[in-house]
Amino acid sequence: MSENRKASYLQSLKSLDTEEGIDLVFYRPIGYAWACLAKRLGVTPNAITIASIFIGIGAGVAFYFPQMWINVIGMLLLIWANSFDSADGQLARMTKQYSRLGRILDGVSGDFWFAAIYIAICLRENITSDFFSAHHWVIWVIAVVAGICHAKQAAMADYYRQFHLYFLKGEEGSELDSASKLRQKLAALSWSRNFWQKLTLSTYINYTVQQEATAPTMQRLRAAIAKRFPDGHLPQDFRDDFRKASLPLMKYTNILSFNWRCIALFISLFLKMPWLYFAFELIVLNSLLVYMVVRHEKICRRFVRLLDEGKY
Repeated sequence: MSENRKASYLQSLKSLDTEEGIDLVFYRPIGYAWACLAKRLGVTPNAITIASIFIGIGAGVAFYFPQMWINVIGMLLLIWANSFDSADGQLARMTKQYSRLGRILDGVSGDFWFAAIYIAICLRENITSDFFSAHHWVIWVIAVVAGICHAKQAAMADYYRQFHLYFLKGEEGSELDSASKLRQKLAALSWSRNFWQKLTLSTYINYTVQQEATAPTMQRLRAAIAKRFPDGHLPQDFRDDFRKASLPLMKYTNILSFNWRCIALFISLFLKMPWLYFAFELIVLNSLLVYMVVRHEKICRRFVRLLDEGKY
């Protein structure tokens, strides 16, 4: 890879702090190749995201069938969808085509994939499992609870990554939002003239409110930062110290994202027990989420105290 191409590739990444090993070795290089092709063809990041939604739903449909060869096709489709999910963000960073709509689309694309996967697993288990065939409602209740937990896990993983990027790169390098500022933007929109934009933003505000409610001490830290540094320019030692404290948690945010879910899903399919994937989400990933929230809140509490004491 030439120096210019290497620099372009690195520019397409969010940061080495927040990238996972599997992504760096596999998905990011493939995503970069897709992004370069899309750039030459004039394809937008949002178009790639929408394509990934349809491919991911196709993967979910393939997991309904008990035949392993069809499941393997679904696995390949899911990998393809995720390479597109990587490419859309990389293309946006390469071409500076940032938009809140793109961020929202990128976030919900995975929801569509896993909604299809959950439905496929439930329908499959109701046919192939003696227990779930006799108790149809059980697998659906498990799936709904797992889906709610999945949404919370993914939301908080993204929130903590964006907060880390805020200290690493500043506001311009992070997509960290605040519900209060989003409400101001929402109030400036008209339902008659900006219906879809206002509807999308309303949904996104609810998403942000849930993130903030799960991390109350982080909100205290954000308020303390705004009060102590109203111009938004944080001292470099403050940035470095928070980054150092937050960095060990980034590996947990990555586990709560796509790759390890995907590995657990594929293992459950190879074992012909798809319901095990729900157990993985409910037990392993929920335990990890609780641990991560407690750890991050403790970090934020310490830095609130340091700001109150005038250490920065």
